[in-house]
Amino acid sequence: MPKAERYHHGDLHDTLLQEANALLNEQGVEGLSLRKLAERAGVSRTAPYHHFRDKNALLCALATQAFAELDSIIERQLESAGDHPDIQDFVIEYLEFATENPEQYELMFGRTIWKSGTPTDELKRVAYRSFRRYAEGLGALVQGRLPAATDPLRVAQASWATIHGLCRLVIDGVYVDRKDMQAVSQQAVALIMAALK
Repeated sequence: MPKAERYHHGDLHDTLLQEANALLNEQGVEGLSLRKLAERAGVSRTAPYHHFRDKNALLCALATQAFAELDSIIERQLESAGDHPDIQDFVIEYLEFATENPEQYELMFGRTIWKSGTPTDELKRVAYRSFRRYAEGLGALVQGRLPAATDPLRVAQASWATIHGLCRLVIDGVYVDRKDMQAVSQQAVALIMAALK
């Protein structure tokens, strides 16, 4: 039986995403195509098109998958923080996620989808949900600790921007080496927490 016929309905979609992530890690966005994906998965050239209309749809599916993983990190870390406004563990895990999945992270936040492509509704939902979960979780942690005129949304935006900027510096190898990641993240958290106090 040909390999393409051995997949159960639904399994091929997951297999294609798994193989697409591997191709993305090896060759970047430029090296990823539906044709190469079909070859790698051992299916017909038309098989991926039953799951992804085009390359943009495939990239959006990969970014959606990555955002779902980040969303679970946010939910787990901020809920486990209880009423202690310390986001050190969250920042460390966020950094690890970003630096261990640099190509996916670039897709999540980069120009390829958000400027040059067209984000799908599913991607927009999970991306916005992730930030909303972060803003709400952080807001709960700092409730009553901010000056009266402080907008919690702006605090969430500024702190996320700080963490995101640190991730970009580490991924791009500019100013920050991976070996310094923990020390720099601790300093970033100290600055964020000092501002919150």
